[in-house]
Amino acid sequence: MNKRNWILAASAAAFALSSVPALAERGTDGDLKIIFWQAVSTMNPYLSGGTKEVYAASMVIEPLARYDETGTLVPMLAAEIPTVENGGVAADLKSITWKLKPDLKWSDGSAVTADDAIFTWKYCTAPDGGCAQGAYFEGVSNVEAVDASTIKVTFAEPKPYPYSAFVGAQSPILQAAQFKDCLGAKAPECTTANFGPIGTGPFVVKEFKANDVVTFEANPNYRDPAKPAFASVTLKGGGDAASAARSVLETGEFDYAWNMQVEPEILAQMMAAGKGKIEVAFGTQVERIDINPYGVDPSLGDKRSTKEAGPHPALSDPAVRRALSIAIDRDIIDEAGYGDNGKPTCNILPAPDIYVSTAVDWCLKQDVEGANKLLDDAGWKMGSDGIREKNGVKLSFLYQTSTNSVRQGTQALVKDMWSQIGVSVELRNVSANVFFGGDPASPDTFQKFYADIQMYTNNFDGTDPEKYMAGWMCDKIPSPATGWQGENIVRYCNPDYDNLVKELGKTGELEKRAEIAKKLNDMLSNDVAQIPLIHRGQPSAVNNTLAGVKMNAWDSELWNVADWSRAK
Repeated sequence: MNKRNWILAASAAAFALSSVPALAERGTDGDLKIIFWQAVSTMNPYLSGGTKEVYAASMVIEPLARYDETGTLVPMLAAEIPTVENGGVAADLKSITWKLKPDLKWSDGSAVTADDAIFTWKYCTAPDGGCAQGAYFEGVSNVEAVDASTIKVTFAEPKPYPYSAFVGAQSPILQAAQFKDCLGAKAPECTTANFGPIGTGPFVVKEFKANDVVTFEANPNYRDPAKPAFASVTLKGGGDAASAARSVLETGEFDYAWNMQVEPEILAQMMAAGKGKIEVAFGTQVERIDINPYGVDPSLGDKRSTKEAGPHPALSDPAVRRALSIAIDRDIIDEAGYGDNGKPTCNILPAPDIYVSTAVDWCLKQDVEGANKLLDDAGWKMGSDGIREKNGVKLSFLYQTSTNSVRQGTQALVKDMWSQIGVSVELRNVSANVFFGGDPASPDTFQKFYADIQMYTNNFDGTDPEKYMAGWMCDKIPSPATGWQGENIVRYCNPDYDNLVKELGKTGELEKRAEIAKKLNDMLSNDVAQIPLIHRGQPSAVNNTLAGVKMNAWDSELWNVADWSRAK
């Protein structure tokens, strides 16, 4: 398949959104009640890598195009998907030109123009600033206005897969007028804009209470006058996953609960009440353990968890990292916490099938004996206290994650497994609101990574992994200079990896792109930059009175909230 055909294949559906029956009147179905047990801390996804922020913001601010429940690219603010065939993608693959839908309005009634897209690019790439979604603009050399409704994105090199900037829920367009004074280091200071962005989506923010409740009301200037069916949305945050599930499945107090990371047997008991169901979509989520390559001793001060701290005294040893991985019994973790909604994996890139590597399976079978031998051979001697030591450094680690019963259960299992190889672990859990919040002033965010080891999950928009794999490039490492923003949470830095990502960006044939993506996955897994555990589905709870939900693992789960309604 040549580059031209790859463009056509990648956007084979370049069609309008699936049709749904027109609603009689906007706002006739009252209040939509959604619960996120991980409360929302900002409505600006460029300042947080947390899924909860991306999903909440997706009801308000939108991209040019996004992915439907099948992973197909569909237009949102754009009139159509640009391709080589329709002239939207240049023949030399060095630019893509988007045409806005006619008469688009921001929720304040002003016109959406190409200048808003230009500003968004400048916002995410501003010097002295940090952008949680910088990988979406990798390789972009310019964004310009052909006219008020036409946006041209130019790439430094030919870009066979050009659907990156302004595509998907993680790369929406901001209103230039609202954010004009929020560039660079000033971005986190713009509280009013970050908490209540002016958008084009079906809802607007009415009131924002950080880490608590967000209330929305129907956007009076939404492009479809019959939508949304709901007049308002109440998005409650906090609590725990089990309580959130119960509020939909047993009590019926809420309509929708996101991210039901709850033990399988508990969910089954709740569904027996007959008030709701669990909808699951499998995409690219992998529960993983990050291993910090840098020193994290508090005495390091501002250098903590940065390159300036120097290598981690224990975790910089490849033998230690590999031993930690093979000492884990992933089957037990899967059975205890995920059941049919999970599968053990050694891959950080678990889907779609064409990109899934079969070369890395060494971690799937627990091997305590092999882990002990690795540590013995590397000179880590067992101490009288049962903890290994070398040159005065003990294999004793702080292991943090967000507060969640499944995650605390996994922590306990891993702690026991690691004790069998002479590794001591102190367990810590942080409120998910804070852990995934992205507050540059907080010491407890997963971006700051002030621990030896941490655990969470991650995924990406769409079915092409280029943007995602770019997130492990050296220049995506969070640091004080970027306001602790950046996708490379694990601080992996390998020039060979960076070069391979750049090669992926220039490769057009689907089979060759898949080959490169697999190599990137294998580098991350074999270097044990992090420890993949479970390829997990995305289960959410849906009340039986809610209609129109189409579970989506390739974009925001709330991607079609404009089409949700009360079941008649």
